[in-house]
Amino acid sequence: MYIKRHIEIALLQRAKERGAIVLTGARQVGKTTLIENIKPDITKVTFDDLTVRDRAIGDAAAFMQMNPPPIFIDEVQYAPEIFPYIKIALDKSKRKGDFFLTGSQKFELMKNASESLAGRAGILELLGLSLREMRKEDWYVPFLPTLDYLMERKKAKKELAIKELWPIIHRGSMPELFTNIDFDWQNYYSDYVKTYIERDVRKLTQVADEADFLKFMTACASMTGQLLNIASLARKVGISEPTAKRWLSILKTSGIIYLLKPYSNNAIKRAVKTPKLYFLDTGLAAYLLRWLSSETLFNGAMSGHFFETFVVSEILKSYTNAGRQEDFYFLRDGNGHEIDLLIFQDNTLFPLEIKQRTNPSLKDIKHFAMLGEIKEVKVGEGGVVCLSQDLLPLNEGFRIIPLWAI
Repeated sequence: MYIKRHIEIALLQRAKERGAIVLTGARQVGKTTLIENIKPDITKVTFDDLTVRDRAIGDAAAFMQMNPPPIFIDEVQYAPEIFPYIKIALDKSKRKGDFFLTGSQKFELMKNASESLAGRAGILELLGLSLREMRKEDWYVPFLPTLDYLMERKKAKKELAIKELWPIIHRGSMPELFTNIDFDWQNYYSDYVKTYIERDVRKLTQVADEADFLKFMTACASMTGQLLNIASLARKVGISEPTAKRWLSILKTSGIIYLLKPYSNNAIKRAVKTPKLYFLDTGLAAYLLRWLSSETLFNGAMSGHFFETFVVSEILKSYTNAGRQEDFYFLRDGNGHEIDLLIFQDNTLFPLEIKQRTNPSLKDIKHFAMLGEIKEVKVGEGGVVCLSQDLLPLNEGFRIIPLWAI
């Protein structure tokens, strides 16, 4: 069963503007299925097929002659030899939407795309299923905590009970797990991790001990929703800090984690300059940490961190699915005062707190006052994203924001 992906609109728009469309994303988030469904009539080849891959590598010119555009090439990063020929074809034809290229090894894919297809390719990233997609909502607007956005969003409101939410957070956002409820959760993620390490990690770096990389992934999962601590990661796994930095880059590049940038400004005394780490799939993080049921996750010590991780990833998806580049930050000063998320648009910072409770109060937004020290940007509307069912005011410009409003 195909689930309609909200990125379809942005992808088809890019196809009207560029000769090639490059769709990146982690393994199994649905890249291939998406292109197959929106472009069912064009030729498809996959370089997962070793025979096809060898032909493309051995004689890229002949391969392109035998497979003229429009064409969909899956896992295109495995045959970088064809990128110059795609460039030649685009420069000759000047047509739009001739090449749809996907790949789960973002570093290799983007390296070749930037070198050969600069100015010729529209680039998008697909993440796992969003809550909007799971609930079949027709709301495509990137989240912004303004009254205009929230009132329009309320018109398309679908209630979301807490008892519905935690099984979603625990099971994760992979399309196959969502569409096939009989797929064993542990088996799925066990196979996923094994495939990821064997196929992607080996390609990107020399890992002497794959068990160490799995330990590293698990240590990162234990930090989801928290400040990144490279030294602590290195100690936990028994690796050097340079190795930990390199492995962290692999997780980021391959779409496993997201690093939220710290907002730095001279007006904020001793502002923290370390990013926060978030797993992009809460199901994978729960599997690595052995939270084996939604009940134990909800009642466990990390439930608040998982809730924050889920909210940040959902807000991020609302931007990537619209083909928009996010500009997100968090702010923590030297006294430990923190604002969980800042959305920066039009020289304005929109502040958000993320709380796993149903009844936030004014004390939850007391640190928003830090933003008043920053003179060169405006402070926009904001609030507390939480488990309340109702959209309610806190004070002027700040509101209680239910999860359904994201």
